[in-house]
Amino acid sequence: MPKYKDYVIKMINENKEIFEEFKAIHDKYALDPDGLQTEFNKKGEIVRDIIREYENKLCANTERGTFARYSGGLAEKFQNEIRKIFPMIDHIGLVAQNNQDKGSFSIKKINLPTS
Repeated sequence: MPKYKDYVIKMINENKEIFEEFKAIHDKYALDPDGLQTEFNKKGEIVRDIIREYENKLCANTERGTFARYSGGLAEKFQNEIRKIFPMIDHIGLVAQNNQDKGSFSIKKINLPTS
């Protein structure tokens, strides 16, 4: 099994409770995002920080030396593996606004604090 897949499994197993809570809200959000965006963003911020931590651990050794050019591809594979489990992960931090006056719909991205 590739190392990035091992890290995804390790990340989920070591943070099982957090990921189970997020999976529940993620699945509800995928079906009906309208009323759940705030809660999804709040839980998603925690999950996103964990994902970054494990991505940094995975790529830390490859960023130095002769393997530096592979680090970006490795990070992308890691993120894609997470997207297989949580397809809506990229929606963390979005704010949906319904402009009924104009009959249009827009989505703005908010900036969540990073660690």
